[in-house]
Amino acid sequence: MIIPTRFRTALVFLFDVGAIFVAWLGAFFIRFNFEWPVGWDKTIIAGLPLLLLVQIVACRWAGLYRGMWMFASLPDLKRVLTAVLASTVALLVFAFLEREYAALPRSILLLYPLLLLLIMGGGRAAWRMWKEHRLYGGGTGRGTPVVVVGAGTAGAMLVRELGRSTEWHVVALVDDDPAKWGLELSGCRVEGGSDKLVEVLGTWGARHVILAIPSAKADVLRRISETASKAGAALFTVPGLSELMSGRVAVNMMRPVKIEDLLGRESVRIDNQNIQSMLTGKHILVTGAGGSIGSELCRQLARFSPARLILVESSEFALYSIEQWFSENRPEIAIVPLAGDVKDAIRMNEIFSSWRPSVVFHAAAYKHVPLMEVGNAWQAVRNNVLGTLNVAQAAAHHGVERFVLISTDKAVNPTNVMGATKRMAEMMCEVLHCQGGETRFQMVRFGNVLGSTGSVIPKFHAQIARGGPVTVTHPDITRYFMSIPEAAQLVLQAAAMGKGGEVFVLDMGEPVRIADLARNMIRLSGFSEEEIPVEFTGLRPGEKLYEELLADSEETLETPHAKLRIARSRPVPEGFFEENQAWLAQTGPVSDGDVRAHLQRWMPEYLPFKC
Repeated sequence: MIIPTRFRTALVFLFDVGAIFVAWLGAFFIRFNFEWPVGWDKTIIAGLPLLLLVQIVACRWAGLYRGMWMFASLPDLKRVLTAVLASTVALLVFAFLEREYAALPRSILLLYPLLLLLIMGGGRAAWRMWKEHRLYGGGTGRGTPVVVVGAGTAGAMLVRELGRSTEWHVVALVDDDPAKWGLELSGCRVEGGSDKLVEVLGTWGARHVILAIPSAKADVLRRISETASKAGAALFTVPGLSELMSGRVAVNMMRPVKIEDLLGRESVRIDNQNIQSMLTGKHILVTGAGGSIGSELCRQLARFSPARLILVESSEFALYSIEQWFSENRPEIAIVPLAGDVKDAIRMNEIFSSWRPSVVFHAAAYKHVPLMEVGNAWQAVRNNVLGTLNVAQAAAHHGVERFVLISTDKAVNPTNVMGATKRMAEMMCEVLHCQGGETRFQMVRFGNVLGSTGSVIPKFHAQIARGGPVTVTHPDITRYFMSIPEAAQLVLQAAAMGKGGEVFVLDMGEPVRIADLARNMIRLSGFSEEEIPVEFTGLRPGEKLYEELLADSEETLETPHAKLRIARSRPVPEGFFEENQAWLAQTGPVSDGDVRAHLQRWMPEYLPFKC
């Protein structure tokens, strides 16, 4: 039954009135050893109207009837304390001014406010405890047992929130601070350090662990993940500190630990003001707008209120997907979804002529190394080099302010056709920039992007889902990784600070062993290596053991942003542009061998993989 608000307020008011009676009489009974205070009848009766009047006014003034008893908390206790103090002050003043009350026992002046505070505050706390007991079942033996790692602020918040849940039941905590061992949080004991996690999980029969350390480093996550895996437990984590502080999420919004967490990439901070001045109110064109990088670039660009986003994509489904995302999530952004192949110079010029973009991000490319290596080398050249040339020349012809080429670390000392074509695309842009004109040409290189199309992480997920094995080409192979949003934000930052002609290199952090990545993903999926083994299949055509971000002949310059540097590459050879423009114009098929020979002629650092 739902009780009307006014009726509930009246009941609370009556409770407080009753509390005044009980506290006032109780003070006298305690003072006189629980016997009726003979001779004080008139004083007791005369004092009640005054106390009632003062207390009613004080309760209203303190806002005591705004709080809900079911959620009574420290702010409500403060309001009770304020009202009691006001009543006590009034009693003291009255005792001082009124001769009849001058002889009032001093203990009454102490006992009355203490009893009143106890009854009013305790009544509210007792009501909340009773309601929570009815709603959440008394706090024991309910929900899935879980052990919380971390007994700090986030851990305390989490235990309190989960105490109201019927889904989870916190049975114990662990924390590496010895000062907290043996203490309790909301009735849950801190059993010891994280090295005791396996033992604690076994004692309580728990199969779930929640890491309540929002600022935990990647090495801590990996250690806890390995420990939880040994015990066969699933590992969850709470949102980061920035999300908690912003109020966007609550501490009890747990999620499974992801592979991105274990890689330890720090969040990117970008200069929003400079990027805003570059993008706001402008027409911006993105090629490859439906791809992994292109679509995230579009989502990041939408934050800066462009006048229009022109989305160019050769895949109909990818174009449809990004168009649907904007219609559902950012309908206020004006978009122009256009089907177009960057190899089609006529289509590119038509798009630039019709929509007149001010800034262009060229993300369209073939990027899968083994596929481009055998049987598709000429197609890689046409898409990655000719496509870049077509878009870049259209940009220069139509007076675009900035042209940003999305490049790759595989362009450094390439051992594969894909990397060599991306380096040649960079060289084309360098020549176009040196020719002068209104357009600033900039290049941005980065390594592998977590979860992008064709990357190892979706592949490993699929292999784990099938029951394994997880295939890795070599035990020692390493790669650089960053998240898709991080890559997109740094591309925007590089574009905003570039003067033209630079090759920006993103700080990719430390390289990651792919074998370790595979093992971590198996563990996070709740399996052991015995259940899903890792198999080594040998290096594929064009594949390096490790990637580089800078060629041997290149130097780097610092930029104002800690995660961006500028690579100074060797000058483009004389005659490069004219001869390669003619080479790209041929229509007949070109063999893989001829493609490699031509690329190597212009890029001595290109050492083709021997099949």
